[in-house]
Amino acid sequence: MSTRALTKGVFLAGTDTGVGKTLVAVALTRALVARGLRVAVMKPVAAGVIDTPEGPRNEDALELSRASNVTSPYEDVNPWLLATPASPHLAARHAGISIRHEPILAAQRRLAAHSDILLVEGAGGWLAPISAIETMGDVAEKLALPVILVVGLRLGCLNHALLTRDAIRSQGVPFAGWIANKMHTEMPLADANIGTLANRFGASPLGTVPSGSPGAGAEPPSWACEVAEKLVSH
Repeated sequence: MSTRALTKGVFLAGTDTGVGKTLVAVALTRALVARGLRVAVMKPVAAGVIDTPEGPRNEDALELSRASNVTSPYEDVNPWLLATPASPHLAARHAGISIRHEPILAAQRRLAAHSDILLVEGAGGWLAPISAIETMGDVAEKLALPVILVVGLRLGCLNHALLTRDAIRSQGVPFAGWIANKMHTEMPLADANIGTLANRFGASPLGTVPSGSPGAGAEPPSWACEVAEKLVSH
């Protein structure tokens, strides 16, 4: 990915729910901020809320906001907040609403106007439904951002990762690379799995999250700094 592409933004997708998208997104945001970039963040669709003095909020979206150095209204960071922690299309149906692209794209324009890069985190996997006919992949396509795929290294990840990469390409969305996450407990033959995906993808991972990696603190972890370096130097 070129520096010019980076100034537009990236979309972080995952092979599934619970593969570490937020951990990666927060760490990468902090690493890019540490390089002097103005980094805006977005979680276009989020299901599940916590109560705050400002009202209902999504915990992942708040984590992203805390890592960013661009002050933005919560409604721009998280245009669609769904109370029920379920698949977005079901949570939206339960709330009696329909997820539309226009508020997401309007928020993207506002965030992009005040930042060098917009880092967007998807919800669930690439084909997680947001309506009766659309998926998170359609959100990424509308945003027109290159995709970085977070691969949670656990049993079944090879199939999930290869299917997701093919689905990304089938929608004509640029595939900008992948990040391997060894999760809380490292799976057997984790490095062999990484090697298999590197061969199939034709590229090594941009970075590898060590097993048991804690959430990003004030200082970005070394693996995130390495990813940030690759993004801005290619």
